[in-house]
Amino acid sequence: MSKIIASAAIRAAHEIVNRAEEMLDKTIAEKGKDYVFEFPDTAYYLPMIYGMTGFAVKTLADMKVALGMAREMLHPVPDEKLWKPYLGEALDSGMATLFAEEIILALRYIQGLEPAVDPETGYVYNGFITDTIQRNLGIQLVDGRMPGFAAIIGAAPDDDTAVKIVRELQEKNILIFLSGHVNGNSVTKQLLRKKVELGWDTYIVPLGPDTEHTLYALDWSIRAPLIFGGDKPGDYKRLLKYTKDRVFAFALVLGELDDLKWSTGAGAINMGYPAICDTDVPVIHPTGVCTYEEVDKELDHDKIVQKAIEVRGLKVTVEKPPIPVSYGPAFEGERIRKDDMYIEFGGQRSPAFEWVRMKELHEVEDGKVTIVGTDVEERFKKGGVMPLGIVVDVAGRKMQKDFEAIIERKLHHNINEAQGLWHMGQRDIIWMRISKQAFKDGITLEHFGVIHNVMTHNRFKSIVDKVQVTIYVDEEDVLRIQEEARQAYRERDARLAGMTDESVDTFYSCLLCQSFAPSHVCVISPERLGLCGAYNWLDTKAAYEIDPTGGNQPILKGEVLDPVKGRWTGVDEYLKMNSGGKVETLNLYTIMDNPMTSCGCFECIVAIIPEANGVMIVNRGYTGMTPIGMKFSTLAGTVGGGTQNPGFMGIGVNFITSRKFLYADGGIRRIVWMTKSLKERVAEAFKKRAEEEGVPDLFEKIADETIAEDSEKLLEFLTSVGHPALEMDPMF
Repeated sequence: MSKIIASAAIRAAHEIVNRAEEMLDKTIAEKGKDYVFEFPDTAYYLPMIYGMTGFAVKTLADMKVALGMAREMLHPVPDEKLWKPYLGEALDSGMATLFAEEIILALRYIQGLEPAVDPETGYVYNGFITDTIQRNLGIQLVDGRMPGFAAIIGAAPDDDTAVKIVRELQEKNILIFLSGHVNGNSVTKQLLRKKVELGWDTYIVPLGPDTEHTLYALDWSIRAPLIFGGDKPGDYKRLLKYTKDRVFAFALVLGELDDLKWSTGAGAINMGYPAICDTDVPVIHPTGVCTYEEVDKELDHDKIVQKAIEVRGLKVTVEKPPIPVSYGPAFEGERIRKDDMYIEFGGQRSPAFEWVRMKELHEVEDGKVTIVGTDVEERFKKGGVMPLGIVVDVAGRKMQKDFEAIIERKLHHNINEAQGLWHMGQRDIIWMRISKQAFKDGITLEHFGVIHNVMTHNRFKSIVDKVQVTIYVDEEDVLRIQEEARQAYRERDARLAGMTDESVDTFYSCLLCQSFAPSHVCVISPERLGLCGAYNWLDTKAAYEIDPTGGNQPILKGEVLDPVKGRWTGVDEYLKMNSGGKVETLNLYTIMDNPMTSCGCFECIVAIIPEANGVMIVNRGYTGMTPIGMKFSTLAGTVGGGTQNPGFMGIGVNFITSRKFLYADGGIRRIVWMTKSLKERVAEAFKKRAEEEGVPDLFEKIADETIAEDSEKLLEFLTSVGHPALEMDPMF
C-alpha cells in the first residue's frame, strides 16, 4: 500500500477519533454519562462496534469505552520520509475511523442533526438504515434481483455524468448509496438538480452529505451476517469473511480524495469492498484481505460502472425489451403524479383489466401484438383517459393451467420496470399511467405488448414457448371480454381454494436465502406459504419447472409421522441433507416443537405469551413495544439466522388465515395480540376463518397496541372479553 495513502489514512483516523472524543465529552457534560441512545429501529445498538467487538453501546458512557477501543487500534502518525507504513496499521486505523464515525453520527442523532438536511434544497437525507428496511429488501438480495450495492462518494464532474452513472447502475439493478461531497457539490445535489427521483423505491438512497455518512452503508453490511447468517457479535473474523463473500458491495469515489476518504476506505477494505476512483490514484493490489484490487481507477466515466462490476466480480444479467426507455426493477418505485401524466387507464377512470390465458401451441403466434379498436392512434395522441383490456395468450409444452395466475402476477412487474410507466393492481382492478417524458421518448400502446412478450419469455422460459398479446381499447370490447376474464378468475380461485397439504404428495423448498443463511430451509406447502410472503406452493412449483437446478426443489412428503403437528419422513430427510445436518426435523403446524427456521426476511413473528396461554403476532415495520417486553427488531434477532426456536417463529402474513396455522396448538384461538395495522390487513379473511372455527367474535377479542403493550394489561383485557385462549389446555 502506498506509504502516502497509508499515512493519510492513519493521520485522518487520529483526527476523527479526537473529534469524536471532543463531541462526546461535550454531550456527556450536557446529558450525563448515563444518557441512553439507540439508532432508530435496530436491535444491534451501534452496529459496527457491536458486530466487531460484541460490546453493546447503550449509553454515552458506553461510547466512551468504545472510543477507547478505537484509540487502541491507532498507530503513530508516521513521518513519510523515515517510515514505511505497513498495510495492517492502515487497516487498523481504518477500523478506528469507522468506530469514531459511528459515534459521531450517534451524537448527531442526539443533537437532532440526523438525518441531515440539505440547507440549499431542504432535502432530507435517509440517515441510518433501519433493520426493517434491511429485512424488507432481504428477498431481493437473495433471489438475484439485486446483485450488489454501490456506495458513490463525492461528486461527478457534471450533472449529466452523475445521472448517466446512476442510470447505468439502476439498469443493472444495483442498489445505490450516496454520501460525501467535493467542495460542497455531491451526486445527491446533482441528481436533485436533474429532477431524478430519489429513495428506496428507485434504488437511489442518499445517506448524508459528508464522508462520515458512508458509515451507514457499512452498518448495513455488518448487520447482514448478524440478521441473516446467524453469526455472533464479536466474532469479527467470521463477520468480515461473510461481508467479503456474501455482501457484494463496492465504492465509486468521484472527485479528489482527502485523508478522511482514504481512512474510511481503509475501514471498508477490511470488509472486502474495493473502491474504484475516477482520479489518477495509485492502484492497490490484493493484500490477503481481498482477492482483487482494493483500490483501482477508471478515468473514463463511460466505463467506470463496468470496471467496478468486474473488479468486484458481480454477476449481472439484464434482460431488456426493445423499448425507447430504460428498463429494470430500479424503476418500479417511480411514481407518475397527475402533473407528469400523459395518459392513464383504469383506476376507476375507465374500465381496464389484464388476463393471462393458456392456449394450445397452434393457437398462438409467438411475438404477435394486436391492437383492437377504432381511431386508436388519434385517441392515444390526445392523452387523457382510455379504456384498456390486455389479454396475454401463452402456450408451452410444460405450461399448466395453474401457472396462469403466476404469469399474470408478473404483468405488474413487466410494466412497472419500464421508466415512465406506472402500474397498480391486478386482474380487473388495474390502474396504469404513462408519463409525458415516456410519451415524448416514443412509448406507444404497442410497447405494452412488446414488454409482455419479451418479459414473459424471459421470466418463464422453461414453461412458455409462445406468447402473443391482444390489446383492446374500445369500451364495448373491454367490458365484454372483461366478463370472460372474470369467469376465468372465479374458476381459478375455486380450484386453488380446494388445494390442501393432504391433496398433494410433494411440497417444495426455497433455498434462496441460503446465500445469506446457510442452514435455513423454507418448506412450502399448499397451506403454508414462504415466511417472506413472496412465494406460495404454486410459485415454487412453477419455479422448479422453469429452473430444475434452482433454489426451489421438490420434497416428496413420504410417510406421515405426525398429521397433527405436520411431520413427514421425506421432509425430515430433505432437511438433514440441505441444512448441512444442522436441522434434523420439522413440524409445520406448531410453534412449540421443532418449528421452521427463519433466515431474517419474515413478514411477521409469532411469539408465545405464557401468561396469556396464547401467542402474539407482530409484523415487520412495527416499532412499538409488544406484551413480551421486546420490540420487533429485538425479537427478530432471536428468531433469524437459520435456527429453530420453540415458542418463536417467522411467518408470512397469509399463513395467519390458513387452516393449518398453529393447527397442533389450537389454531387461531391462540392469537391474543396483534398489531393494529396487521389486524386491519387480515380482517376480512380472519373473520371468515373465525366463523369457520365457530368463534365469530374472536377478532374483537384480540388486543392490539392501543389496548395493551404489556402482559398485565393484556391479561386484564383478555379476561374482560372472555378470550378462548384462557380456557384452552396449557401450551407447555
